[in-house]
Amino acid sequence: MNRSTTLGADDYVHTVRRHNSDPLALAAAIAASGQLTDYVVYEQPGHWYVAGNPIGAVTVGPGRLHTTLGGDHTESWTGTPWPRIRAALDRAPVPRWRAYGWACFELYRPDTASPDDVLAHFMVPGVELEITETTVHSRCYGAPFTLDLPDITATAPAPAPVPVGEVDTAYLRRVRHALDRIHHGEFHKVIMSRQVDVPFAVDMPASYVAVRRNNTPARSFLLDLGGWQAAGVSPETVLEADGAGLAATQPLAGTRARTGDAGHDRALRDALLTDPKEVYEHATSVRLAYDELDSLGSATRVSEFLTVKERGSVQHLASRVETLLPPEQSGWDALAAVFPAITASGIPKAPACAAIGDLEPGTRGLYSGTVVRADSTGVLDAALVLRAVYQRGGRSWLRAGAGVVTGSTPEREHEETCEKLACIAPYLVPARSHSAVRPR
Repeated sequence: MNRSTTLGADDYVHTVRRHNSDPLALAAAIAASGQLTDYVVYEQPGHWYVAGNPIGAVTVGPGRLHTTLGGDHTESWTGTPWPRIRAALDRAPVPRWRAYGWACFELYRPDTASPDDVLAHFMVPGVELEITETTVHSRCYGAPFTLDLPDITATAPAPAPVPVGEVDTAYLRRVRHALDRIHHGEFHKVIMSRQVDVPFAVDMPASYVAVRRNNTPARSFLLDLGGWQAAGVSPETVLEADGAGLAATQPLAGTRARTGDAGHDRALRDALLTDPKEVYEHATSVRLAYDELDSLGSATRVSEFLTVKERGSVQHLASRVETLLPPEQSGWDALAAVFPAITASGIPKAPACAAIGDLEPGTRGLYSGTVVRADSTGVLDAALVLRAVYQRGGRSWLRAGAGVVTGSTPEREHEETCEKLACIAPYLVPARSHSAVRPR
């Protein structure tokens, strides 16, 4: 049964349609069907949001912000662009807007990017679908959108596992250099990452389904927006804001593998909880997350501390930090305070990010950035971009990192990157053309 109503107050047409499909497969099939352009799929517990066909966008480059919402407008920025992004979205031609988008790691340090780089891209969709276990809620701007529910009964394509275990000697050197800088007191922790090239073009929607079925993420995402394609299973949220003043972040730091053997995994979990290096790494991350949110809010607290979250092929030490924002602050201000995530940058953040720029080749792009879903009421949900496959400019790749602190060894950090890459690498589905892509 379909129901349709038009709410003239915000110029959106709302419909509700029942379905009996798997929501994950349905969301990916809609994304792959070509019915939407410039799309983002974003999973929150029990809900898959599929948004596309933008009515306008906000793009951010080094020192400049451009929007096509409410007219064509360009302005300069310094410091942090996050509140300006919110202000640009408020110029959308509808009052009750919703927005989806991404931000690169380099948005924190735009001086490391090329002048013409786009570091963040947000769009207000003309079509937004909310898929639950039984229904598809459609929200379309201006006119009804005739959604053709794709057939998802076909056999899933077979993945082509990508090997990730080859020793990366350049990565080992980077970790050694990072340890030297830690010993000289430059910073306490830094995340060193490495890239693994994928030797074929990736079918992103099919890979998203395969990866998601084999992982237990905090959030998941699939996007084709602003020149980036990515599919991932985020282990943690950078920020969650409920629009009523509560803001939270979920740092995960400290890692052990998951092997599938229950007894062995329990032993690894116990070792993780008692390892001084891992507990130190986690506790320092939680302390900085607390300080960052407390700089804006009040009644800041650690609502969950040193639990263990299972995330596909790995298990992490996890905590949750919450604060109450004052009326003059929004989730965008809180996102500015915590971005980039501590668990993908380092402590203190500024010198750690500078070291990442010094030691890692090239730029990170979407890796360790964020995918965001937000709306005009102040609700904001930002997932950390890790455990993902990336595709851009004819190239496909994976990337993973590990936290380097006093007590780290290059060999163990390399092993940890292999454990994290195993969340994604076995499940990549080649595009039908099987075309080779150039290493990045």
